[in-house]
Amino acid sequence: MAVPTVVLDIVALRSLVAVADCGGFHRAAEHLVLSQPAVSQHVRRLQKAVGRPLVERVGRNSRFTPEGEALVGEARRIIAVHDEALRRIGVGDTRESIVLGTTEHAADELLGLVSGAVSEVFPDSAVRFRLDRSDRLNDAIERGTLDLAMYIGDVRGSDSVSAGSLPLTWYAAPGWRRPAPGSPIPLLVIDSPCTIRRRALETLADNALSATVVGEAAYLAGVLNAARAGLGVVLLAGSGSVPEGLERRDDLPPVRPEPLHLRAKPGSDPRLRDAAARALGTILVPA
Repeated sequence: MAVPTVVLDIVALRSLVAVADCGGFHRAAEHLVLSQPAVSQHVRRLQKAVGRPLVERVGRNSRFTPEGEALVGEARRIIAVHDEALRRIGVGDTRESIVLGTTEHAADELLGLVSGAVSEVFPDSAVRFRLDRSDRLNDAIERGTLDLAMYIGDVRGSDSVSAGSLPLTWYAAPGWRRPAPGSPIPLLVIDSPCTIRRRALETLADNALSATVVGEAAYLAGVLNAARAGLGVVLLAGSGSVPEGLERRDDLPPVRPEPLHLRAKPGSDPRLRDAAARALGTILVPA
């Protein structure tokens, strides 16, 4: 078997994923407790390694290129395998791990809040996280490879409980103009199946507004980049600050908040789900 001549730096891959998850270099740097130039240098290192641009500037903002979006997905898998290998051989942080899982929607709000609450209750455990689709998070709960899932969409498992609801808000790039009456609303969405995608289409249809999907991506980062480029509107979950490079669109029909469900691994300490529920209760809309 031929030996690859390109080596991807695991530290740089972590920075790339953080840029995608946090919605920009500044927030990624804060999340990683690094300087913004350091995060930028990590991404440039990856670009040099693969020989193609991964992030491009669009005005004052940046967005992933198609190659960058693809590498983000691969980076998640590489990091997960890397960290699991170290845990298996007892290298690095050998404390018992508590793995939290959530969908990408509002992950920047949910994970930090819940991670802090769980760390207070279980100070001797290392808290880790995983971003994935709701179905796969539930699969991981049932396999016992995930300790707690925070997911949206259809309820799965009689042990799921409601933690409240996530507000849903329309966003678009500054200066984006809604099409003339009778013309379809251009939507930017995550690939099917996606609960937020379904809610966006249903809400517009219920208000006698036609819509067309003009762009879709496998990950939220790709959808956000397309929205920042002014290609259409996006429906996002969360109660936090307005995403970088976007603004609220209150001229589109309001959307009901989306229920967020909690599901813990069978046999887990009940304090885990209780801690998460208490933390989430401070930001979610009551169910």
